[in-house]
Amino acid sequence: MSFELKKYKLAEIADVQTGPFGSQLHKDDYVPHGTPIITVEHLGENFIIHENTPKVSNDDALRLSKYSLCEGDIVFSRVGSVDRRAYVSKKEHGWLFSGRCLRVRVNKKDKIDPKYLSYYFGLESFREYVRSIAVGATMPSLNTKIMSSLEIQAPELNVQVAISKLLSSLDKKIELNNAINKNLEEMAQALFKRWFVDFEFPNENGEPYKSSGGEFEESELGLIPRGWSVGTFQNLISDTVGGDWGKEAPQGNYTKEVSCIRGADIPEITKGLLGKVPKRFILPKNATAKSLSHGDIIIEISGGSPTQSTGRSVLIIEEVLNKFNTPLICTNFCRVIKPIIGYSEFLYCYLSYLYNEDVFFQYENGTTGIKNLDIGSLLSVHKIVIPIKSVLQQYSAQYQAVYSTIQHLGRESDQLAQIRDTLLPKLMSGEIRVPVEQDHSVPDLPMVAERSANYQP
Repeated sequence: MSFELKKYKLAEIADVQTGPFGSQLHKDDYVPHGTPIITVEHLGENFIIHENTPKVSNDDALRLSKYSLCEGDIVFSRVGSVDRRAYVSKKEHGWLFSGRCLRVRVNKKDKIDPKYLSYYFGLESFREYVRSIAVGATMPSLNTKIMSSLEIQAPELNVQVAISKLLSSLDKKIELNNAINKNLEEMAQALFKRWFVDFEFPNENGEPYKSSGGEFEESELGLIPRGWSVGTFQNLISDTVGGDWGKEAPQGNYTKEVSCIRGADIPEITKGLLGKVPKRFILPKNATAKSLSHGDIIIEISGGSPTQSTGRSVLIIEEVLNKFNTPLICTNFCRVIKPIIGYSEFLYCYLSYLYNEDVFFQYENGTTGIKNLDIGSLLSVHKIVIPIKSVLQQYSAQYQAVYSTIQHLGRESDQLAQIRDTLLPKLMSGEIRVPVEQDHSVPDLPMVAERSANYQP
């Protein structure tokens, strides 16, 4: 049985503020250390992304204090993806927001819980409506008048708080998983550098090789551990395979449905998430030739930006393949590298290391605005140090454990997000009721999730 929903215009419960105009804040004002600024690119799925935030000096932050953020604020994208929004937590209190954003600040907290409002903004029906009323043919945009006129529906405050607490418990678990995965990836990168750049891999006694007096020999890349060699990536590869984009729907002989990884999907999949990998239809013979297998590496060969090179890559393992219900391929803007058995983890981590060190900028070509990676030169010309098999096997085993954990936690986060998104409209409408107590305690999560799964309209 549904509960009673009260209707409010957003202007009745919140203030809407546009970010600073271009004349008030320029890129020239950015400094290495200072107060972070949230831009559209930092709006995650109801959370703020902290990586690579621009910053301004304390003096500029004071000058722009009108555009500061408080815990409980909600930041919207003002242009482009106008349905993107993020809740401001205690961590972002005092930060600023850019001119391409809008700030919604609840001023009637006796009527509306800010976190509930932020989840309400996440309803797909609400997002569709916002997209439909945005102005501008080429670039949709919002303004304070449009936002202020939006209609909000909400139950009693104690019900709002109970709903937001339940949904927050899911988001907190997702956030924890993401933090663990970030730490694991940073540890893996540090381990690769320690073993194969600093040559501090464990010797037969488990001691750091170089620091413990390990033997070295001359090579064209300088001193390397005795028994190691210098070669190219091509020495470790059995084949490379092009991608396929196919058709959006079945057409003629394009009948085989596949999931197609694009360059834009690579960062999400490396974190263990599904991303937004599209379904495509390709020729059956191409599906046989181009389907991905355990140990394959996808590398992006077209795209990038002035500050980001091409060459993002992802390692495909069984845990990745099992997340998709159709064969997995990559787009023709990527390439599939098929390493010799036993070299997948080492080769993938080496490519990731060079990408993070901006080495791939040296292997780019293209003058029309779209950059391409000279994959042939990268694989056959760039010199690398190749370890002996005993060290390689030891590293591969350690990285497999880390990467499998990342993929497992990422899959769990995707499943939690699906539960949250399934619960959201049902909780908001009262189709699933959250027991409310005086202390706003949250019901047992599995019980509510099960009730959602079994719900019949």
